[in-house]
Amino acid sequence: MNQALVLVDIQNDYFPGGAMELAGSTEAGVQGGKLLQAFRKKSLLVIHIQHISTHQGATFFLPNTRGVEIHESAAPIKGEPVFQKNYPNSFRGTPLLECLRQREIGQLVTAGMMTHMCIDTTTRAAADLGFQCLLAHDACATRSLVFGDAVVSAGNVQAAFLSALNGAFAKVLPVSDICANL
Repeated sequence: MNQALVLVDIQNDYFPGGAMELAGSTEAGVQGGKLLQAFRKKSLLVIHIQHISTHQGATFFLPNTRGVEIHESAAPIKGEPVFQKNYPNSFRGTPLLECLRQREIGQLVTAGMMTHMCIDTTTRAAADLGFQCLLAHDACATRSLVFGDAVVSAGNVQAAFLSALNGAFAKVLPVSDICANL
């Protein structure tokens, strides 16, 4: 089965000093870089997804800022597609599905940021579109959330979303396992 790596929103604003710093972004970036290198070594398709904020009042991923740029840990090289999106779902309004279908990709390996938003939405969409999905949990990062008076730690958000995706929508694995089976 043809495989592709989809790196979602590994952008400067999510890293220390960025406008929307995530818990564990540096570590996730390192792991995403390992995954990226393994796919490149095997000459497998790598697709980068870059979120550009277009809605009024946006505070991060603003056009023409350093924060919107793809982080050095996952920087694309010549020949690797970079698709820009404006929604959490990486398929919505992008050529991602067409690219994958043209190359007869059946299995997606996904990594990136934010686990509870764009990773969750993209993984569920990919599964609904018939792709077999692997999700590299240690190459993803998220943040704490608030609901009413409850503060949900980033670790609990990460665990809740990964556990919800595992089995029904994706096989959630560490980068080391994914790389070992390429």
